[in-house]
Amino acid sequence: MLKGFLLVSVAVWLLATPELGHAQDEATRPTYAYVGLEPDIVTNYAGDNSNKLGYVRVTIEMMVADPSKILSIEHHMPLLRATAIEVFGAQPEDKIRSLTGREDIRRLLLQKFKDIMKRETGEDVIENIIFTKYLRQGG
Repeated sequence: MLKGFLLVSVAVWLLATPELGHAQDEATRPTYAYVGLEPDIVTNYAGDNSNKLGYVRVTIEMMVADPSKILSIEHHMPLLRATAIEVFGAQPEDKIRSLTGREDIRRLLLQKFKDIMKRETGEDVIENIIFTKYLRQGG
């Protein structure tokens, strides 16, 4: 009888342990939220032919690990927008056009956004950024 009770107890404990570990993981995992930089960024860039300008239109979403920081991002949105326009406007056409160049721009912009929010709020607020729309013309 005691052997059966012990066997059942061990079986129940083994079955419950992974669920407990999973519940702890969910409790410590950040809840991500996304904040759009609106309206879309639309700016010119210098084409290879210096007499001709191209333009780029980008939709940017910012990933935030703590949804309570969304108000802080919205408060600093004009500064983030101005930075995005400045970064895109300073890029050469080959970087705007290529996929690797696009990724370089995304990383540069992410670092600039992180630096701005750290300087303004004293906290790491933005985890990542995503370009959800990327259109370019001319140049």
